[in-house]
Amino acid sequence: MKNDNLRNVAIIAHVDHGKTTLVDEMLKQGGVYRENQAVMERVMDSGDLERERGITILAKNTAIQYGDIKINIVDTPGHADFGGEVERILKMVNGVILLVDAAEGPMPQTRFVLSRALELGHRVIVVINKIDRPDQRVLEVRDEVLELLLELDATDEQLDSPFLYCSARQGIASKEAEVLGTDLQPLFETILEYIPAPVVKTEEPFQMLVSAIDYNEYVGRIAIGRVERGTIHQNEEIVVCNYHKSNEVKKAKAVNLYEFDGLGKRAITTAFAGNIIAMSGIGDVTIGDTICVASSPEALPFVQISAPTMEMTFSVNDSPFAGKEGKFVTSRNLRDRLFRETLKDVSLKVTDTDSAEAFNVAGRGEMHLSILMETMRREGYEFQVSPPRVLYKEIEGKKHEPIERLVVDVPSDAVGAVIEKIGARKGDLLEMNPVGNRMKLSFLVPARGLFGYRNEFLTDTKGEGIMASIFEEYSPYRGEVSRRNSGSLIAHENGEAVPYGLFNAQERGVMFIGAGTAVYAGMIVGESARSEDMTVNICKKKQLTNMRASGSDESLRLVPARQMSLEQCLEFLADDELLEVTPKNLRLRKRILKHDMRMRAQKKGV
Repeated sequence: MKNDNLRNVAIIAHVDHGKTTLVDEMLKQGGVYRENQAVMERVMDSGDLERERGITILAKNTAIQYGDIKINIVDTPGHADFGGEVERILKMVNGVILLVDAAEGPMPQTRFVLSRALELGHRVIVVINKIDRPDQRVLEVRDEVLELLLELDATDEQLDSPFLYCSARQGIASKEAEVLGTDLQPLFETILEYIPAPVVKTEEPFQMLVSAIDYNEYVGRIAIGRVERGTIHQNEEIVVCNYHKSNEVKKAKAVNLYEFDGLGKRAITTAFAGNIIAMSGIGDVTIGDTICVASSPEALPFVQISAPTMEMTFSVNDSPFAGKEGKFVTSRNLRDRLFRETLKDVSLKVTDTDSAEAFNVAGRGEMHLSILMETMRREGYEFQVSPPRVLYKEIEGKKHEPIERLVVDVPSDAVGAVIEKIGARKGDLLEMNPVGNRMKLSFLVPARGLFGYRNEFLTDTKGEGIMASIFEEYSPYRGEVSRRNSGSLIAHENGEAVPYGLFNAQERGVMFIGAGTAVYAGMIVGESARSEDMTVNICKKKQLTNMRASGSDESLRLVPARQMSLEQCLEFLADDELLEVTPKNLRLRKRILKHDMRMRAQKKGV
């Protein structure tokens, strides 16, 4: 039996192709707001980091009422590092809306999310967005999407997917490329016609797979998922089981039930098969668990999440400034916080190391882990991290490494510089396609070859280049890749940076700090112009005599220090360096702080 009054759909796309903006307009035209209600842009991006960076990090649920039919919508991240969020929520829906930029066309994450949706047999509505862009190439992009569907072995039904042409910002959609729409009615109608209503088995025992976790400080953990079969009533006795832990069954009670309504949740007393609901009252429920009635515990298999390809070591801060700025500084605090993150982020892996004060954290990419670091430092955690390193595999006795598919869109005059730099990083050029006066290049490049490349890329393309990458496969190790060609400027002693010392040091490279900054011996204060490290004394004051006046220091011209973001700091790190992360500061430092011990270690080749 089908529940014809319900549709469950996810919106998937590459980053910046307009998913969250489209959800904004769907909510407006779906009657969620009053006519005179003030509404902020990208309302689904509710987190501080999401709003600051303009990206979606966590998948989120919403729902609208279109006529008699309720449409549950899931907004998903578009960045490759958060692909795990997309993979797990696809089990909740019956179809997807694939958004593709009318100028950029299909990008690496488009291929990834579409392949996952096709594997699950979902129906796909293709929406070519941003048709109002002056550089749009709608018809070419439509052909590229069809080629992508063929490459990914789509079924005949999926190849016949409907195409819509849309401007999410203006809130218009049409079924013809040459005709501009007036509202999103064609999109709503296509969802109702093409996305199947969920098949419901109301007579069978209740069963629900947990695909997401929410948290509320009053009721604790809230399990979110689609009811696979049966009916559940408030305060009914339930059990929690897991497909991979068949012998573990935990008893609980469905204390509160909610369904999604607009931007919030509405309390309900009964939930039926096919609907996406939230349930509170289960203390330690995790993503991948199955909630059943006590009389019929039967676990559902959870989608296989792609394995992490990159790892970093998080450890307790042991610098001379340790404990001065953070609220949570001990190894117990750090361990609890990292393992707590794995409960809601299924693509993150945390493992203990030989040291009780360090933990290996594996994720999808630098941004995946840097978002975790930024979140932790805002919560008051203080810690230090190692440079990122890729996770190798041994296949048939040979060392294999993760390879990324890199797609860059650059001005034609920058093509040579990009190909040269990627070639030096062991990358192979796959194809070149002219797009107007720009060029779109595809490469296969080792994941470690992309560490630290983004800044160089922006310099080579004068800030006009767009790059995006996604994991492709493991292939045989391609040889050594140099991580960085420049050395570091290292502080010689503890103290405070003074203009006289900085003036003398800035001739040797680019400074990262300004006058008045507290430093310690072994802290990195700049980038050396040479390939080797250099120790500088930036705390050195001008010796005063009756021939020299202190006031003459005012004539020293200091070059403004380079301000480094968290991602830039991670890209800068060499193998013998660490990043100290505190709520107030980011400090680069050498692993061995003392100069003589560091020199001794270098001689031994450590």
